[in-house]
Amino acid sequence: MQEEDVYYIIENNTEGFYKDKGSKFFAFAYPIANEEDIKDTLTSLKKKFFDARHYCYAFILGEKSEVFRASDDGEPSNSAGAPILNQIRSKSLTNTLVVVVRYFGGTKLGVSGLIHAYREAAKDALEKQEAKKQFISQRCLLTFDYTFLDKIMYLINTLDLTIAKQNFSDSCEIKIDVRLSLIERFKTEIKAFHQVNLSWENE
Repeated sequence: MQEEDVYYIIENNTEGFYKDKGSKFFAFAYPIANEEDIKDTLTSLKKKFFDARHYCYAFILGEKSEVFRASDDGEPSNSAGAPILNQIRSKSLTNTLVVVVRYFGGTKLGVSGLIHAYREAAKDALEKQEAKKQFISQRCLLTFDYTFLDKIMYLINTLDLTIAKQNFSDSCEIKIDVRLSLIERFKTEIKAFHQVNLSWENE
């Protein structure tokens, strides 16, 4: 069972391929940050493969996979975009785009054949990826005197937290990304340190 504050991303572009009855399916998997990345990628692929018949794709965005879309680009309904999307979901990925470019081979594959072809092409591209685990987190700022530095750093290391930014001048300031499942424990631990100020971003 996947933990509620865990998601997975890819970090590199990879390619896949599938062929059936002369039709060629070239698959491309990309890490993406927003929908603008998708538009730019599709524009680039359409220029590169200008003579292709279809440019079908699917993507998922957001830490909770809340934004997603699939496009059949002229193929029969749900024969291309949906199987591509299902391959992304099967690997629990987000912030991921997969585009499958099809060159028609002269023989129709039928809906079931298309579903199989787009699924296998997308699968081939994604299987060449190594998913990276990420944690949904909330950023906070700790402000404290130098006398607390060792204790704070020990807590950060113990909970395996991520330091986003730190500044040591007259006092210590550290911005930390705290995994959601650790926030309550983190708050309890910080309360034990008197004169350590804790504030959360977006609160």
